[in-house]
Amino acid sequence: MFSYVDRNIQERFEDDRRLFHLDKQGNTVKNGGEEVPILSILGPIPLPIVIGGKESRVDWYPFVRRVQLKQVLQAAEEVPDGGEEAFRDLLQTNMSVNSLLAFPGFQEQQQPLIRLHSCCLTGDVFNSMRCECGPQLDAAFERIRDERGAVIYMSSHEGRGIGLWAKAITYLLQDDGLDTYQANVSLGLPEDSRDFSDAAIVLRYFLKGRPIRLLSNNPLKQKQLEQYGQKVAELVTLVAGVGKHNLRYVRSKRNKGHKLPPL
Repeated sequence: MFSYVDRNIQERFEDDRRLFHLDKQGNTVKNGGEEVPILSILGPIPLPIVIGGKESRVDWYPFVRRVQLKQVLQAAEEVPDGGEEAFRDLLQTNMSVNSLLAFPGFQEQQQPLIRLHSCCLTGDVFNSMRCECGPQLDAAFERIRDERGAVIYMSSHEGRGIGLWAKAITYLLQDDGLDTYQANVSLGLPEDSRDFSDAAIVLRYFLKGRPIRLLSNNPLKQKQLEQYGQKVAELVTLVAGVGKHNLRYVRSKRNKGHKLPPL
């Protein structure tokens, strides 16, 4: 992450078109120009990955809010050697980096299949069965690989936007009888505080106005993408990983409008 604060590296990547900046419509703008950038994107970064036991490859594009990048650059000027504990804390706290993982041919698809996946450390990494997030992500990668689409991974969306610590507390509240939405509200937090506007900006840049097929059960994702200018031609249902440990959780989502069959 310290490459972000090295001006020479930043300018080199900008010249090579490996670091570029977008306005809120998804158009490229010059760093330091009249137009105010909203996002910065790095890439493509070739990333070999394993999907369903088979080696594959995606192009990785991490993207970050410009206000956060600006904060880090300002801190770098105050702490040039990057050695202060406060500077490291700033990097870890404020750099909410999301990712687009594109399979070869993604940009040529007329209606590419897209998975907009919210970070779930417990499900995606720990393989927890309290939710279906991990199996959903695995299934999405397999299907999207075959259709040459892309996965957008929102790292700042843990617990529908409340963060990992609050999410851990809601797990205990759920064990005491609340459902997943009630648990959030009992902490004085929204049922769902996720913001998908950055994903819409990135998709508008790559697809130049073409619609997507959204691999999701959640109409809220479609609504937000369209609100921020990204057309959605179809909401494609994805059911995976439903079992005895998360059936109540999945039913709660269905009651909130997720497009799921009776469970």
